[in-house]
Amino acid sequence: MNKDNILEEKEDYEGSKMGMWLFLFTELLLFTGLFLLYSAFRSRYSDEFHTGAAELNKTMGTLNTVLLLTSSLTMALSINVIKKGQKKLSVLLQGLTVSLGLLFLVDKYFEWSEKIRHGIYPNSAELLQRGKGETIFYGLYYLMTGLHGLHVIAGIILISIMIIMTINERIHREKFVKLENAGLYWHLVDVVWVFLFPVFYLIS
Repeated sequence: MNKDNILEEKEDYEGSKMGMWLFLFTELLLFTGLFLLYSAFRSRYSDEFHTGAAELNKTMGTLNTVLLLTSSLTMALSINVIKKGQKKLSVLLQGLTVSLGLLFLVDKYFEWSEKIRHGIYPNSAELLQRGKGETIFYGLYYLMTGLHGLHVIAGIILISIMIIMTINERIHREKFVKLENAGLYWHLVDVVWVFLFPVFYLIS
């Protein structure tokens, strides 16, 4: 590989990383705006928010936190081993990351289903009877956890594509920036949940 090719690959790598960081920054702005909105309403309806949080399933929330934190570890390890040329292990770890993400969605499905079965969802008769504060709390809960869930789905699809690319040798020890970018996105998904979990489930 000549000097020009090396410089070109380095520029592609740096450009790809910069583009990913800019994208992640816009995603952070989106969630930051939602967290600010949450804070404003929480300060106004603190008692109602506390009541709403007390009804959420902390066990399921904790399980989801463990699942995503573990998936961040497996994703980071998959990048580390591909740099060492361990293709099969990287594919296995990426697959574990996808599996943990799917388990997160299954857990969230059962959690949402339980609430909906009890008539607690936006604009439901049951919820509207509880007052404005709890209505806003659950509205934000469904909006923010639902939006996060969509990001989890996007991450699962993205990592699944990375698995195929790794199997086909389009990602390898000399060319792994796409996998790194996928990892950065997945870590963002995890970080957002780390903030969602306490603000909704652990309000005191």
